[in-house]
Amino acid sequence: MDIYEDLVWRGLIKDESSPEIKDLLNKGGMTFYIGTDPTGDSLHIGHFSSFLISKRLKDAGHNPILLVGGGTGLIGDPKPDAERPMITVEEVNHNFECLKKQAEDVFGFEVVNNYDWLKNFSYIEWLRDVGKYFNVGYMLNKDIVRRRLDEGITYTEFSYMTMQAYDFLHLYQNRGVTLQVAGQDQWGNITAGIELIRKKLGKEAYGFTMPLLTKSDGQKFGKTNGKAIWLDINKTSAYEMYQFFINSEDSKVIDYLKFLTFLPREEIERLEVSNNEHPELREAHKALAREVITFLHGEQAYESAVKIADTFFRGNFKDLTYEELKQGTADLERTKIEDNSQLIPTLVAIGACKSNREARDLINGSSISVNGEKVTDINFVLKRADAFNNELTIIRKGKKFYYALEF
Repeated sequence: MDIYEDLVWRGLIKDESSPEIKDLLNKGGMTFYIGTDPTGDSLHIGHFSSFLISKRLKDAGHNPILLVGGGTGLIGDPKPDAERPMITVEEVNHNFECLKKQAEDVFGFEVVNNYDWLKNFSYIEWLRDVGKYFNVGYMLNKDIVRRRLDEGITYTEFSYMTMQAYDFLHLYQNRGVTLQVAGQDQWGNITAGIELIRKKLGKEAYGFTMPLLTKSDGQKFGKTNGKAIWLDINKTSAYEMYQFFINSEDSKVIDYLKFLTFLPREEIERLEVSNNEHPELREAHKALAREVITFLHGEQAYESAVKIADTFFRGNFKDLTYEELKQGTADLERTKIEDNSQLIPTLVAIGACKSNREARDLINGSSISVNGEKVTDINFVLKRADAFNNELTIIRKGKKFYYALEF
């Protein structure tokens, strides 16, 4: 299977600027770019699905450049529903350095900053050398702009398209970039760049977009309990990422395997059969977690995540290091308690039980565990000396409910 057919099979091509895209991709040898603005200090899983295109195309013989927009990030790409809050120059510069290092570490490709060339323009120069090539009617017809007209769009946001278009022109002239790749929400900006190159240079450039990765309800894929899934392991642990993928929707997990992994078609089709016939095995979900975590953080991080998940399922917490315990309880609300606290009132205080009577019944029924050990004594006392690292105690109610206590 050639690269174009593989991308189509995986569902990774939505819009194409030219029917020549197929042959150009299959031929190899193009220099292309894909970009993001430094609105945060880490990439997230949504970026990962897009940036994997860089590696797929590189493996097919193309030359990638990753653009982190230190210039465009100071302006902000228009959102469909509201204006982005502006972030400070200091934040943008800090975020750029973080994303540059992360992109280089994860993908190993060259990273450029569009601030390096956008900063040199005066306002008059920009209007004469760039703005004169943009028709306002053409810009108003772009999807994001059109959707914002009723609510209102500022001139600053409206101008963003011209900046991204100029990026394409600059990279075309100075780096031989002939292809831009982006998410489907960037289609208007891509075509604006193609038009600018055509009008100013009389040359042809190309672009294609990828569909946004979504959940079954149409919401963007990449958040759990309102928290983004970051590629920085210090912001999202390997265990949190593992849980995120293991709990992916059955109806979408095969799409995620196509978007987020390099597993071959035969293996993904086998996993699809397994997912349809035996969804309880979660074989596809486990493969998804394994492939992504291993790619990002290595095999050891993946194995640690599996170990934490298996241990929390069994409840034998003493098999984990303190750092692994902290990963496994990161999403649990921490409750401060005093040394030598009685278990029964503590169960009520943390919301594990509604009453002392319910707490006694659960203890008598062997349904309460403390740090992996069943408790049958209704007079049980929680002691700092018994806590992990003299700090953390984990209470388990039944098989599914966990509570974290701190001394």
